Amino acid sequence: MSGIFLSLGSNLGDRRNNLYFAINEIGKYRLITIEKISSFYQTSPLGQKNQPDFINAVIRIKTGLSPDKLLFYIKSLESKMGRIKYLKWGPRKIDIDIIFYNDLFVKKHELTVPHPEAGKRLFVLEPLMEIAQDLTYPGTDLRITEMVNDLRKTIPFEDYNE
Repeated sequence: MSGIFLSLGSNLGDRRNNLYFAINEIGKYRLITIEKISSFYQTSPLGQKNQPDFINAVIRIKTGLSPDKLLFYIKSLESKMGRIKYLKWGPRKIDIDIIFYNDLFVKKHELTVPHPEAGKRLFVLEPLMEIAQDLTYPGTDLRITEMVNDLRKTIPFEDYNE
């Protein structure tokens, strides 16, 4: 099973509404079809701990856009929603990342697919597992469910809440 998966997160303002708005905007774009949407997950922030918890989700889409054009679109949407990049792992109204783009591997200055940190983040893997249970992590023989189970053993409870 392959597919194009986007991860969304928000920890400023009305976090759930921010995700609903972003998902709605993505779905309205004529070159993108949303196929599945995960539940929303509340998670502790990485890095900068002195900030609100995040609400995260993953969506599966279908599109004819190239990875570069998809990236341009989602970064434009982030800007439209008021995203300001000023601190790595800092608070943000919206964050949208391309996690997988079918079985493609892309490594450019602006874009790396699969997302380089996705395999280490429960806030990506858990919602991904919910909507693509049989998915195998690209370039490996590992199923997402196996990766989630392994990560659950290593992440302290206080750093991850459902």
